[in-house]
Amino acid sequence: MEQKYPKDLSIIVCLYNEAESLPELVSWIRKVMEKEGYDYELIMVDDGSRDGSWERILALAGEDRNIRGISFRRNYGKSAALYCGFEAASGRVVVTMDADLQDSPEEIPEMYRMITEGGYDIVSGWKQHRQDNKLTKNLPSKLYNATARLITGLKLHDMNCGLKAYRNEVVKNIEVYGEMHRYIPYLAKNAGFEKITEKPVHHQKRKYGKSKFGLNRFINGFLDLLSLWFLSTFGKKPMHFFGLTGTLTFLAGGIIALWLIIAKLVAQSHGLKFRPVTDQPLFYLALVALIIGIQLFLSGFIAEMISRSSQDRNKYNIREKF
Repeated sequence: MEQKYPKDLSIIVCLYNEAESLPELVSWIRKVMEKEGYDYELIMVDDGSRDGSWERILALAGEDRNIRGISFRRNYGKSAALYCGFEAASGRVVVTMDADLQDSPEEIPEMYRMITEGGYDIVSGWKQHRQDNKLTKNLPSKLYNATARLITGLKLHDMNCGLKAYRNEVVKNIEVYGEMHRYIPYLAKNAGFEKITEKPVHHQKRKYGKSKFGLNRFINGFLDLLSLWFLSTFGKKPMHFFGLTGTLTFLAGGIIALWLIIAKLVAQSHGLKFRPVTDQPLFYLALVALIIGIQLFLSGFIAEMISRSSQDRNKYNIREKF
């Protein structure tokens, strides 16, 4: 039996110093929602703005009962804003979009239908024709997304697009932290939501203000992706990584040391000239490998014990139960 939700749609807009664009954005969203006849809520999360954005949200909420607001005392980042937005969302479908008017609300109805009628868990926007600087945004974005596809296995062309639609169950069963908002589809996939697709969306030039993200987001994004991949792959079974790596390193060091000793004994038994084992740099490299191998193995063993003892066995994503 399908769960009933108070609203058809929850639209989450995370913003930081976007006061100028908010009236136009709210008007645009309202126009689309009224045309489609959706019962919706617009959750605006102010991430510690200093330009009067929160005051603007309060004024808009006084004119529109569909608007809900969340304000941070300081700037925590987009992941924190999305986390609070997801927690507050009550719609059957949850849509996220940016506040800079580069994402078009006209895309929402089709994304909603893809979730409710197409059976998808996530529909991710794909900005096929970006209206950004080609050198500083387009090229790094293509390289970044190619790497993300390779590591995550998700065939999405624009992992970082802010315009996405989710089934409500998805946002209630994932935890967005740090700067992991870029990889929500991957987090959802790891949580068991594998019906993920993308939709080409219209991308517009920024009308007000300036971008809050620089080139460093691609470097940070790549490091976050590696961290997420490692945690999702070995987070619950650290011994598989550290134990295997430590065992191989220990065996390599042991084999080299044994080979040097045997070679020395054979040469000595045949009266041949030989070099003392302790005079050979390779022997000390073998000892280092032996020590590192033992340390890695013990690290994996300790991490496994910590993981087993601290695992919350009640935090499982259950499809249904009687």
